[in-house]
Amino acid sequence: MARYTGAVCRLCRREGAKLFLKGTKCASDRCPLEKRNFPPGQHGKDRKAKIVGYGLQLHEKQKAKRMYFTLEGQFREYYEKANRAAGVTGELLIQQLERRLDNVAYRLGFAISRRQARQVVRHGHVTVNGRKVNIPSYQVNAGDEIAIRESAKKLLIVEQGAQYAAQNPVPTWLEMNFETLTGRVLSLPKRKDINLPINEQLIVELYSK
Repeated sequence: MARYTGAVCRLCRREGAKLFLKGTKCASDRCPLEKRNFPPGQHGKDRKAKIVGYGLQLHEKQKAKRMYFTLEGQFREYYEKANRAAGVTGELLIQQLERRLDNVAYRLGFAISRRQARQVVRHGHVTVNGRKVNIPSYQVNAGDEIAIRESAKKLLIVEQGAQYAAQNPVPTWLEMNFETLTGRVLSLPKRKDINLPINEQLIVELYSK
């Protein structure tokens, strides 16, 4: 399976915004964006042109794609599905991204970042309704029970995630029991429940051309 394997902090610097790809490091003074808030590369400091029009739309799409660790083809599929469905296309697009199992695992506190949560899911440490699921892009539904397998509850990555989540409230559309490391999807997420620095309307305008 293709995936990005480079330095994730470069992605934040490229977009000029914190994408929270490394958990606690992003909230500390060790975040590279705090020290070098300009694009990576030899000529990064010289790139001061204002982004407008198509560039701004592309910028928003890249932020969303990188934040959820999806590749271009898969992200385009999410858009096409949202565009065919009844409702606001941009909101449906964000909803699909939030319903990814790796994102839900991150939101519940099974890891300190989406990248770590992807690893937890891929290694088979997560169950959905009692069944092991190791597909990060798996779409959860309202009523689903998401849990850490008993054999994985003592893993350092899971314990760190639970500690991190205890300091960050679980979204209202999810419910979490930190004692049993079991969560539940109470409802499908609405845009107002998702606090993201993304303008999804610009993404829709980009793909609508």
